[in-house]
Amino acid sequence: MADRFIEVSLVKRGITCTAQLLEDRAPVTCAAVWDALPLGGDVYHAKYARNEIYALFPPFAASEPPLENPTVTPIPGNLCYFAFAGAELGTKAYGYDREVRAGTTLVDLALFYERNNLLLNGDVGWVPGTVWGQVVEGLGEMAEACNDLWRTGAAGETLSFRRT
Repeated sequence: MADRFIEVSLVKRGITCTAQLLEDRAPVTCAAVWDALPLGGDVYHAKYARNEIYALFPPFAASEPPLENPTVTPIPGNLCYFAFAGAELGTKAYGYDREVRAGTTLVDLALFYERNNLLLNGDVGWVPGTVWGQVVEGLGEMAEACNDLWRTGAAGETLSFRRT
């Protein structure tokens, strides 16, 4: 199978980077994401994990992918997949309580844009994610846009994922 690539974009800012799917390390997750593309949603900047932006989606796979290629210390350019029960995230501290509640599940697709990340949540402890993609082009410009997002706010910005 040929390598597959996606574009990850901050739509309002007009910034796009290219990522390669890590199908040899996370085949089930890559297939689930690829089949669901295109995806886009409100972007959030992490409070605890540090240098991370993400968007939340309803579950899109027929069955939830297993934890593959796990990490709690993502590196710059990692794309990570997380699935959360609504009860885990239903607090205003995370900034998206309007979308989550007990009995629901949310998929979090995240981009880590700089180093020194640690997936430790004060409410639930360690939060391993599946590394399913790696940015191969445009990370520097995306990191600048992510830092701007942190400083100036995420309101009105969309994080999108689409096939190239």
